[in-house]
Amino acid sequence: MFLKALKEKFKFKSGLKYLQEELHNPSDKLTRTNKGIRSIGCIVDLDTFDNVNLFHDFIEDFSLRPNAVKIIGYKEFYDKNSPYASPVFSNKDLGWNGKIENSYALEFLSREYDMLINYYAEEKLMLQLMSVKTKARIKVGFGEVDKNYNDLILNTSIKDFKTFKKELKKYLHILNEIE
Repeated sequence: MFLKALKEKFKFKSGLKYLQEELHNPSDKLTRTNKGIRSIGCIVDLDTFDNVNLFHDFIEDFSLRPNAVKIIGYKEFYDKNSPYASPVFSNKDLGWNGKIENSYALEFLSREYDMLINYYAEEKLMLQLMSVKTKARIKVGFGEVDKNYNDLILNTSIKDFKTFKKELKKYLHILNEIE
């Protein structure tokens, strides 16, 4: 038991070290010649916001294809036998040197997105690692999180999705990403 706890602590420290290195040496930004939002990835903290079906509204709001929105949820602890509305990852999926060992998360990370929505307001290592590793042209998030993770920061409440969506739409229109 003691060795397992010690191993988890060292994994956490190695994950933090990897995260700091990634923030100081960012990888190349994803650049596409086409402007506009065609695909959206959403990383959602299910411990604070659990209605992931609201993110599917972006399909209609931005006139996207039906499968253009990919959602992955984070729970600090989750039961693999419980049904969730979206794929889920947790702290148990942290490997050495910031590696994520979850098939749903790896499938999410294998795609490129025009926009990544970091829908979390607390800094948690696994959420931050997913955000850093996801390839996206524009990253959107909340002001409570370190500014280095997001290109567009909205100062709304995480519980008020309607205001978040309205503000996001307004700023994407200003940036000529949507019409």
